[in-house]
Amino acid sequence: MTEPDVHTLTGPYVLDALPDDERIRFEAHLAECTFCSTEVDELRAAAVKLATQVSTPPPPALKANVMSAIEHVRQLPPVVHGQPAVRRRFIRRSVLALAAAAAAVAVSGGIAIDQYRDRTAAEQANRQMAAVLSQPDARTVHGAVQGGGQATIVVSAKADKSVVVLRDLPELPTDRTWQLWMIDSGKTAHSVGLAAGDLTRVIDGSTTGMTAFGLTLEPSGGSAKPTLPPAALIPLT
Repeated sequence: MTEPDVHTLTGPYVLDALPDDERIRFEAHLAECTFCSTEVDELRAAAVKLATQVSTPPPPALKANVMSAIEHVRQLPPVVHGQPAVRRRFIRRSVLALAAAAAAVAVSGGIAIDQYRDRTAAEQANRQMAAVLSQPDARTVHGAVQGGGQATIVVSAKADKSVVVLRDLPELPTDRTWQLWMIDSGKTAHSVGLAAGDLTRVIDGSTTGMTAFGLTLEPSGGSAKPTLPPAALIPLT
């Protein structure tokens, strides 16, 4: 079987998805290749950003609520030979008591539904990004943003997805926004979202037929068509 081009292993390496022999070969290459070293640093930064979005700190009152609820939960009695039914009944009561305590904690300050949904969305985005980065055909392209900052795009035809990383962008006034575009072979620009500043995002939609990524500065809420000239225009092919 033909070995993959070592330059294509940056994504699987960042995700710790390489077998030992390929990891050793890639790390030897990494020590000499500035391009791959830079790409690994950028992909690691992207992975860290998504991972930190998943993390949700517990509410400040959570510990106090749990400790208070525990005072009302009976301990299990010692096991007495010949009395399994009593023990089963007590365990059931204890489980119900713990469930009631957990419900009380949730009502009085547990993780809110919207926090749960945000975390779930971040976890899904993290999985989608990993699916793109781990593809053997994943390609990374970079481009400078006019006014400062950089855009990095990771594209996989096999996954039919792409990941965009924007960093060090200039701060915008409240009435302006960055707008992201995918441009097809007919030079038609398709809006793929807005950004207030730095971001790491899996771009919705197919990459088939897309030849460039564009970034423009638009009025708040975005525009139907890109305002020219673009702040960044990065060929994907």
